Amino acid sequence: MDLIDKVFTQQDFSRQDLSDRRFRRCHFYQCDFRHANLRDASFEECHFIEPGAIEGCHFNFADLRDASFKACRLSLANFAGANCFGIEFRECDLKGANFSRSRFYNQISHTVYFCSAYITGCNLAYANLNDQCLEKCELFENNWRSANLNGASLMGSDLSRGSFSQDCWQNLNIRGCDLTHAELEGLDIRSINLEGVKICAWQTEQLLEPLGIVVMPG
Repeated sequence: MDLIDKVFTQQDFSRQDLSDRRFRRCHFYQCDFRHANLRDASFEECHFIEPGAIEGCHFNFADLRDASFKACRLSLANFAGANCFGIEFRECDLKGANFSRSRFYNQISHTVYFCSAYITGCNLAYANLNDQCLEKCELFENNWRSANLNGASLMGSDLSRGSFSQDCWQNLNIRGCDLTHAELEGLDIRSINLEGVKICAWQTEQLLEPLGIVVMPG
């Protein structure tokens, strides 16, 4: 079922089965998707917040496995506790979104798990990704400035062409990440493990300059 150019205001979608639904250019204002089944649902060019609003839509504990959001406005949305395994966010505004206790991984056993998420070209400024596990995922060309990544593991993910601020790096696992062409403001190579990280030659100068090391051209 496809819905195009619809406006929903204070609509209660909580606990409803919206799996496989397709929404295009729809507006959802102050809507409640808590505990909804949104598995394989697709949203394209949709708005989930009114201009000037201080709160977005609620997706708390929703099933968002393999859901797709493309060119959507999701600033200040609340995804707390949602199952986000396999979720896709492409060119979305996720400024200030809350992913507290969301799950981007599938637990196979006590010690075996794998992650799946496709978050690219998005604005994640001020988003809460505290303690999140997003390993070996497509996470390129995002704005991470002032995002809460404390305790998060992005190990092995593609973070290329991303933009970071100094407060992003605290207690963040980026081992094995692709950081080529990323803006690495405030990254202190003395305090973070860069094992297996990929960077460009020009980024070496950016990382060594705060240490007083001058990199001369070969």
